Parts: sequence; structure tokens; C-alpha cells
Amino acid sequence: MAGVTFERVGKVYADGTRAVSEMSLEIVDGEFMVLVGPSGCGKTTALRMVAGLEDISEGVVRIGDRAVNNVPARDRDIAMVFQSYALYPHLTVYDNIAFGLRLRKAPKDEIDRRVREAARVLGLEEFLARKPRALSGGQRQRVAMGRAIVREPQAYLMDEPLSNLDAKLRVHMRAEISSLQDELGVTTIYVTHDQVEAMTMGDRVAVMRKGELQQVAPPQELYERPVNLFVGGFIGSPAMNMVEATIERRNGALFALVGDQALEFDGQLLAARPALGSYDGRRVVVGIRPESLEDAALASGVAADRHLTGVLVLREPLGSEIVAHLEVDATPALTEDVRELARDVGQESGVQVVPAEGASKTTMVGRFGPRSRVRAGDVVDVVVDTRALHVFDLDTGQGIYDQS
Repeated sequence: MAGVTFERVGKVYADGTRAVSEMSLEIVDGEFMVLVGPSGCGKTTALRMVAGLEDISEGVVRIGDRAVNNVPARDRDIAMVFQSYALYPHLTVYDNIAFGLRLRKAPKDEIDRRVREAARVLGLEEFLARKPRALSGGQRQRVAMGRAIVREPQAYLMDEPLSNLDAKLRVHMRAEISSLQDELGVTTIYVTHDQVEAMTMGDRVAVMRKGELQQVAPPQELYERPVNLFVGGFIGSPAMNMVEATIERRNGALFALVGDQALEFDGQLLAARPALGSYDGRRVVVGIRPESLEDAALASGVAADRHLTGVLVLREPLGSEIVAHLEVDATPALTEDVRELARDVGQESGVQVVPAEGASKTTMVGRFGPRSRVRAGDVVDVVVDTRALHVFDLDTGQGIYDQS
């Protein structure tokens, strides 16, 4: 086993397109690192450079202590799991798993031992004689995993391996892969577009945008302390609500003026973000996660300056919670970061979701308790957990935290 290191790595294609820029990242031995970001952000290109499937234009990639820029893919001692499974349809499960070992001319008894051990770990023992066409999608993905496991490589590289599975099976396979990686302890780089996969699977998560690393941190840190608007908006489901606001000091307290409504910043928030004090009178972007919004009818005793009012436009009951879509009189944040995030959502859903220029209303999403009785068309009073607000500089998009 070995760690993987990117040292100022870049990738420029022959037509001048730059896919990755100045990427520096150290993945320690045994770590599960997830690369996540919108389509076209460079995450798969970065993975393919480690695998030897893309040439490295700039910088150095190391596997362990060895620079592998000029090492052929077959000699890098890594195993890759693809989105498409890449199984041989005419071979049995046993032969698919054994294929790489046979190419390496491993002893027959060693091949048999490794294949059967991998099948045991992955629950494939009863399927070894079957062909891929007789397997479900999840079973095929396990076979692809088995083919990687038997190699006993220095690192696993996984390129969106679950994207072809249905939602329920994806949840199951997420848990299986995480458990398997924990058991094997092999360095793993996992590429996904799905931030839920990233948050639930990675020891650390590297968020990419336009070929550049934005932030590398444990999942909870990304969620609680995003370095910029892009990371804040990308991490979290449903996504963070973002509105423009003006910071104003009143009687020693600090407020965010959201449209004609005022939210007082909690003392706990100000202690964690001392730089906010210098933003008095300035425009900022306030980020409010859906779980920080609750139907006021379910939360009594909250001060009036911790409330927002809006009109319910859509109610989505999920049993354990109600996802409430509220139209609030407030200017939506329209920075380039927010537009890019909205375009990415639109590409995935086929729906145009970029807010209109000059809009004076923002649709916010809240996660209400299941006892909420709100209905579409209601004017709804919403409690805001002002301890958990996120605040970003309107011009730079950077999170406002410590004094510079």
C-alpha cells in the first residue's frame, strides 16, 4: 500500500483546453479520498493521470515515493473500478475476477485462493459460475470490485462506480464500499459528482471547480466551514439558500438585513466569525441551510429577530420531514459561483434554475418537522437558527471568518 501525491499537477490538452491547474494534494497511505465537483471540473482527469490513462502536462504524480509521470499504466500497481463495470460478457464471474492475475501469470493455486477470498468478502461465492448477463447491476459492480481487490494493489481508483445503479442500490453499495475499504485499508481515490456520496464515504473530500481545488477537508468541516460560496453551495442536500443582505449594527448588536426583514446574528456565530464586525454597512451573501429553517408554529419562544416570513409555494412531505419551498422578499445572490452551481443543477435536471437578473424575490427551501400543517399559498412564519448562518464576501465569494 502507498499514499498518492499530486505536486502542482496540470493537464492541458492539444487544443489548449486546461482541465487541471496547479493541483497539489497529498493522500496518505490507507486514506479514502473523494474528489467531487460539477461535470467538467477536472476530477476524472486527475484520476486518469494517476492511472496512467492521461499524460501529465505539468508537475509530478507520486505513488508512494515513486514519481510515475513516465511509468506505463500497467506498471503503476494500481487497480481501477469504472462506471461501466467493464466486465467481459463471455467470461464467468470467476474468470472476470481472475483475468488480471492470469495476465500477470500468477500461479494457479494463488489465483484460486485470491479469487475465492475476494468472492467471500463481496458475497459472490454462489455466483462464480455465472456470466455477467445473469447478474444484477449491484452484483456486476461487486465483480468489478473483486477484480480490483485480487490485484492487491498500492491504491484503488474508482471513477463514479455507482452512477449506473438505482437510488436504493446506490445507498447499499455506498455502505459496502466504505466497509470494504475500511477492512482492506488500501489507499482509495473515489471520483463522484454526487456530494451525498462524497460526504458519507470520504475520510476527506476534495472539492474541485474548473480544474482547481477549492477546499480539502473532512466532510463535517466542509459542511460547517466552507471556504467559499462555491463549496458552501455545492455541499449539502437540499442546497444552501443564498441571498444578498446588508450588515448593520444596531444598539451594539449585528444584523443581516434580508429584504425588509432583519436577522440578528447569534453571539456564538459572531465568536466563530470575528471578521463580521468589520462588515458594518456592507453587502454580503448570507447562506442559510434548509435544516436551519423551521415552521415557527413548531418552535415557540424564539425572538422576533430570528424569524423570516415568506409565502409557501411548494410542500413536499417525506414522512420524517416536510421540504417547504418559500418565496421571500429578498434579493437572490447572483455571483458567478451561484450561477455556476445553478447551471450545474440545471444540467442534471434539465430545468433552467439560474435566477433572473434583477429578481427581488428568492425561493428558499426549509426542512420542517412532520407536524407542520403549512399549505401552498400560506404566509408562513419561519424560525431561523442564526447560530448556523454562513456569510460570504459579495465581491470575492470567500467565507467571512477570522480577521485578516
